[in-house]
Amino acid sequence: MSPSDLTRRHLRVGYWALAIFVTLGLVLEALHAFKVGAYLDVENETRRLMWRLAHAHGTLLALIHVAYALTIRAAPSCAKPIASGGLTAALILIPGGFFAGGVSVHGGDPSPAVLLVPAGFVALVIALVTIARAVSETKGDS
Repeated sequence: MSPSDLTRRHLRVGYWALAIFVTLGLVLEALHAFKVGAYLDVENETRRLMWRLAHAHGTLLALIHVAYALTIRAAPSCAKPIASGGLTAALILIPGGFFAGGVSVHGGDPSPAVLLVPAGFVALVIALVTIARAVSETKGDS
């Protein structure tokens, strides 16, 4: 995939993800405003935490996609398939694991779906190290 195609892909993914996760934040605020027991009751504290983590991490990861797109535009040699795939995997696994972990809570513990989160963080670290190395090796792309 060419650097310009990868730039467009990450801009598209980043802005759509921002739209989704900002909307999730709005929904969470509405659940709070309307005092929805399935969200606010004391026994649902784990659900609240998991869903807030999904919203926050999803929003941040969406912004990282946009930043990566701009990085590729500034330094086309940073267009690395492993970085692109790692960022995309992280965007799916981290907030997805947190959200799914809060859907079904058992005795204060999130569902086993929360185990997707560490895999997402491994993908994120691999992507970020790959990007950092590529940026460090850039000598003046234009």
